[in-house]
Amino acid sequence: MRTTHVWCSGNLYRLSVGAGALRLLGDELDRLGFSGTVVVVTDETVNGLYGRQVDVMLREAGFQPACIVIPPGESMKSLETAGMLYGRLNELGAERGTPLVALGGGVVGDLTGFVAATYFRGLPLVHVPTTLLAQVDSSIGGKVAVNHGMLKNNVGAFHQPSAIVADTSALASLPEREFRNGLAEVIKSAAIRDEGFFQYLETEMDRVKERDDAVLEKVVAVTAGIKSAVVQEDERDQGIRNILNYGHTVGHGVESASAFALCHGEAVAVGMVAAARMAAAMGLCESIHVERLRDLLLRAGLPVAIPEGMDLRAVATAMGRDKKLLKGRLRFVLPTRIGEVVVRDDVPAQLVEEVLQTSHAVA
Repeated sequence: MRTTHVWCSGNLYRLSVGAGALRLLGDELDRLGFSGTVVVVTDETVNGLYGRQVDVMLREAGFQPACIVIPPGESMKSLETAGMLYGRLNELGAERGTPLVALGGGVVGDLTGFVAATYFRGLPLVHVPTTLLAQVDSSIGGKVAVNHGMLKNNVGAFHQPSAIVADTSALASLPEREFRNGLAEVIKSAAIRDEGFFQYLETEMDRVKERDDAVLEKVVAVTAGIKSAVVQEDERDQGIRNILNYGHTVGHGVESASAFALCHGEAVAVGMVAAARMAAAMGLCESIHVERLRDLLLRAGLPVAIPEGMDLRAVATAMGRDKKLLKGRLRFVLPTRIGEVVVRDDVPAQLVEEVLQTSHAVA
């Protein structure tokens, strides 16, 4: 078991990572001073896997758990679903001190976090992420949101959790595509901040894909540590935290243009290669770094090009509405080498168009 502490909003919260970490949930809630009602929000898939276990464990720890189960899928991350949760919390008699436990992947975490941030102007939140993407990325840092008008995460808030409990044994049950989805964020984190970790992934990718317990614990803990360190430096996304958006400018455009048929990680993988190609064209990095990135993504089973047939105008339009715009200018996170990136808002529009147009050729 590995532990990381995150200092945000004047509070220190604990992130516990390891096989079997789920058994710590009751003790963690008790340590935080909670009692009585605990509201667990999950989806039908995760509830079938862990719902009864969590219910029994919380009752044995002296809590009165209530569970709200939603259908799985990105379409649930909406204002309509949030409204339904508000109604259920009202029915359950939730108070300002009632903790919400987000048991599931990124959709459940983002949605539950958004509801926690806005109901009674803020309820305590505990993340129990069950996907690789949620364990290494979306549960960390306090960003919570829902999608609206075909745009991703454009209605949201900052709301830090009280704790994160990441049980890596849950990753054994993930479908292969969902596991690869999380690998994109793992590779992104190494690419922006830690060349040594990138080299580790190059060496151990086969064991990562085999979901070796020891390797997964290290991968999740190191990746979570990278994000935690960045978030602590810039909680409100005003400076260095922007580097976490590597691959996201093009990636969110591709994801939106696909009507979310592409997973988030798949779209980010495409966006990382596109941004690296822009950086190479601008003379910011050598082509060898682009090739190392592309090769590792391919070994992880991730796409590196915009899918054939995708409407590039729809990609460009979605990019133009991206929340990362600053004074009407798109900001790109561009690699200068593996482990280092810069944020630039001066990428020529013609270069962006050329990279999008030629993206199919890099597959």
